[in-house]
Amino acid sequence: MSAAGLLGSDEPLATRYDLALVDLDGVAYRGHDPIDGAAEGLAGARAAGMRLVFVTNNASREPEAVAEQLSGLDIPTQAAEVMTAAQAAAELLATRVPAGEPVLVVGGAGLHTAVRAKGYRVVASADDAPVAVVQGYAAEVGWPQLAEAAYAVQRGAWHVASNLDLSLPTARGFAPGNGALVGAVRAATGVEPASAGKPSPTMYRLAVDRAGAARPLVVGDRLDTDLAGARAGDIPGLHVLTGVSTARDAVLALPGERPHYLGQDLRALLVPHPLPVLDGGWWTCRGAAARVAAGVLELRGEPADPVDLVRAACAAAWDAVDLGDGPEPATVPELLR
Repeated sequence: MSAAGLLGSDEPLATRYDLALVDLDGVAYRGHDPIDGAAEGLAGARAAGMRLVFVTNNASREPEAVAEQLSGLDIPTQAAEVMTAAQAAAELLATRVPAGEPVLVVGGAGLHTAVRAKGYRVVASADDAPVAVVQGYAAEVGWPQLAEAAYAVQRGAWHVASNLDLSLPTARGFAPGNGALVGAVRAATGVEPASAGKPSPTMYRLAVDRAGAARPLVVGDRLDTDLAGARAGDIPGLHVLTGVSTARDAVLALPGERPHYLGQDLRALLVPHPLPVLDGGWWTCRGAAARVAAGVLELRGEPADPVDLVRAACAAAWDAVDLGDGPEPATVPELLR
């Protein structure tokens, strides 16, 4: 039997893979604040020969602004190492809309720049007869912009969303994300938008092609976007436990959202990752063990690395789910508190 989706690596991930596709919010930083271990982990990965591309569902800012913020957090970054959902949305737009056509942009400077760079004429009103509406998050987006988007979509414009994240992590907590704002237009029009951002693998593929990588690794904090996109794109994914999705969420992950690797933070790029094995009915990972019996997740052991208990729990729970006898959610405790 397998560990139901987990992978193991006898060497650090930074040497096993040649490119890390790194999410930003909840992974490299939280709001304007650094995340413990992020600068250390990414510096160590670069030193080991791993290249980095920061792939974000945030479409509000220019790649240059993202690179400047990262550099200010001791993560030296060039604009060419940033791939935004705005860039991916413009690429998606180009699959159906010829250059030169009017496009209504609802979002920040990053989205306006990306759409113009693809040769479109940016407009701000539904009365300008846009053939498409491209919508991304920006703090300044309000009712007037959402209303113009709704009017245009009702008149037949193609609705493209940079991403559908319902929440956005900030230093103060979780704020409404672009998905919440897109939901307002969807509610007014009844039209389901196309999405360029994660969990669509579009951005990952663009970033891999740009870098010419052969062995990419996705690194993210959200199961429903970062890791689901990794699964959809058939790219291994590392779930770091510094953002939205918790260790308990990983244990209860849907098959299409399961990570391949688990780590507390970005320093997980610098170490090997043990693979749980089945031994006497228990999934074991060094000093940790887990099993599902009669719908109950049972855990034992106090490993030196607490992530080993999460690995064992994921292997046990996922295997049970795949066999049709998964654990009751109420029996899965919070882990790594």
